[in-house]
Amino acid sequence: MAGSRVDDSGRRRRFGGDAGRALALVATLLAAMWGVEVVDQIPSADLDRGGIRPRDPDGLDGVLFAPFLHAGWGHLVSNTLPFAALGALVALSGLARTIIVTVVVAVVGGLGVWLLAPANTLHVGASGVVFGYAGYLIARGFFTRRAVQLAGGALVAAVFGAALLAGLAPREGISWQGHLFGAVGGLVAARLLDRRSGRRGGSGRDGGGAHGLLDR
Repeated sequence: MAGSRVDDSGRRRRFGGDAGRALALVATLLAAMWGVEVVDQIPSADLDRGGIRPRDPDGLDGVLFAPFLHAGWGHLVSNTLPFAALGALVALSGLARTIIVTVVVAVVGGLGVWLLAPANTLHVGASGVVFGYAGYLIARGFFTRRAVQLAGGALVAAVFGAALLAGLAPREGISWQGHLFGAVGGLVAARLLDRRSGRRGGSGRDGGGAHGLLDR
């Protein structure tokens, strides 16, 4: 039907394209992380205290702030390359998808850490978002059944798979919970953005409706 084709192309314009602006967003987020770490080097700043503190009501704000906070330059550098690489791959899908994936991953991952990580710990770092981006890129092809996305997911798994699995192993001083729930957030984002779920939800139309863990 003509109406279905219009809906489908409109959805592509909304969720595809805008790759340049999406890449700019990823670069801006990364620049913000580096800027925050510069400020955190001031002895009196102590910005890391704004991370996630599990089940502490005052630590719930960390769901928003933790991805921008890092336990030193080494921690930030270790997250920079995978965040940039995986974020760029997500950005190729367009600005809207990049925003949705980033928000879903940050919220699901952060809330998972806040609810289930050990008490009296402090969780900071962008690696939860990194694992979320990887989870999204690997999972989305299984939902869309698109060959290019399946191939892209396989490439991500081949390049980052060993590091991802190692990051899920419980280790002292590593927020493996942040990695785990970040990856879960990526799966959730892939499912939410599955175009086939939009078709199934329509009615007669083609498309209705931290890596750093600090003990305190």
